Amino acid sequence: MSLSTKIMDSMKDAMKAKDTVALEALRAVKSEILLAQTSGSAEGLSEEDEIKILQKLVKQRKDSAAIFAEQNRNDLAEPELAQIAVIEKFLPAQMSEAEVEAAVAKIITDGNFSGMASMGQVMGLASKQLGGNSDGKTISTVVKKLLV
Repeated sequence: MSLSTKIMDSMKDAMKAKDTVALEALRAVKSEILLAQTSGSAEGLSEEDEIKILQKLVKQRKDSAAIFAEQNRNDLAEPELAQIAVIEKFLPAQMSEAEVEAAVAKIITDGNFSGMASMGQVMGLASKQLGGNSDGKTISTVVKKLLV
């Protein structure tokens, strides 16, 4: 079952349950997927592209929630956090930092990388391997820690 189909089914369930937070999050996901599909790619979206869209939406909401929390606007931060939970249901299970660290360490030893000069190469390989299973910020933090 494609992600679009899963989103539509979840939207129907959210409408029936009158879950406005879930419905808003799912509509945002559907909108982003439709925008990506109509932005010129003839063959449609791959599963990897759909995961990237979901990760982007989660990151946007995390950033917004952090800003709202800084400004003591918990009334605005809480819906953002609730939407994150809804969107994350459609993402593959995220790796823990220890798992990311082990995978990055293997990449570094296999490629014989050392020093911060090779950070770009390691980040490229790690992002490709761990793409849907970890966010870029975690990967970047681990790469910096291991290359020093």
